[in-house]
Amino acid sequence: MTSHAVSGGGAPEDNPYGPYLTLDRQLWASLAESRSLTLDEETLTRLRGVGDPTDTNEVREVYRPLTELLGLYCQRTGDLFSASHEFLGLTGRRTPFVIGVAGSVAVGKSTTARLLAELLRRLPRQPRVELVTTDGFLYPNATLEKLGLLERKGYPESYDRKRLLKFVMDVKSGAPQVSAPVYSHHSYDIVPDEFITVNRPDILIVEGLNVLQAPRQRSDGTMGLSVSDFFDFSVYVDAADSDIRQWYLDRFLELWHTAFRDPNSYFVRFSSLSESEATQMALEIWDTVNGPNLDRNIRPTRGRATAILRKGPDHQVSWVRIRKV
Repeated sequence: MTSHAVSGGGAPEDNPYGPYLTLDRQLWASLAESRSLTLDEETLTRLRGVGDPTDTNEVREVYRPLTELLGLYCQRTGDLFSASHEFLGLTGRRTPFVIGVAGSVAVGKSTTARLLAELLRRLPRQPRVELVTTDGFLYPNATLEKLGLLERKGYPESYDRKRLLKFVMDVKSGAPQVSAPVYSHHSYDIVPDEFITVNRPDILIVEGLNVLQAPRQRSDGTMGLSVSDFFDFSVYVDAADSDIRQWYLDRFLELWHTAFRDPNSYFVRFSSLSESEATQMALEIWDTVNGPNLDRNIRPTRGRATAILRKGPDHQVSWVRIRKV
């Protein structure tokens, strides 16, 4: 199959010997066979992030074919598991299929992860799907402050990477029960003594800024393991810098009008700002923290993804790039 040429969407022509196949939205949408993978407006409203305009057309034309492809990957991975265990003379329950979802702050990766979880549960086999975000593996604010990292929250070094790696390894190895810490966006911190428990799901989705980071070199020169080593499929949600910056500003101002007014919110200190002051602060945070993190740490991992969803200025996916098998 050859891809349609993409005009104006930022996707270069495919190298026939390159690792990816690029499909414009129309062709990508035509690949879906199922008509049952749909979501009503009430469900979509529950799953969408602040300011995210994802609608039923987006679900039908982008996420339905992606869910079907994921179902195919999951099934074939199960077949390989059974065949290899039979060859090796092993017995045991199949381990979970793990999906990573990565991308910048404000690009819509959380909505993507929630949509995929909901749609995957509706596949014919009705798999048990769990979704965990890496926010829970951020160091607590007190630790970040002690390490001088509070202003670099979201950078790779602000996460307890060993704990995150152990969590994914334990799930992937088939441990019967694995727990993950809980993060509160309301308090902007880890919730003490609160955990999400994962009990042998069929599919685990791990969503976060840095989930596609490459392995790190140890002090002795050997290479360590990374979370992405345990992914069976990964998705990177992409867009132009200028668009993501605008979406971040829009989201910040929406929260300034709503959640920041809550006296118990960590961000209540911003509620007294004027709109122009709030705008200036949002852009300063982007330009000094989130933008540099995207450039230095997040976007360089894009080429490690199995699938790349490229959004246009309207927040709609304009083309999809799939790694060739």
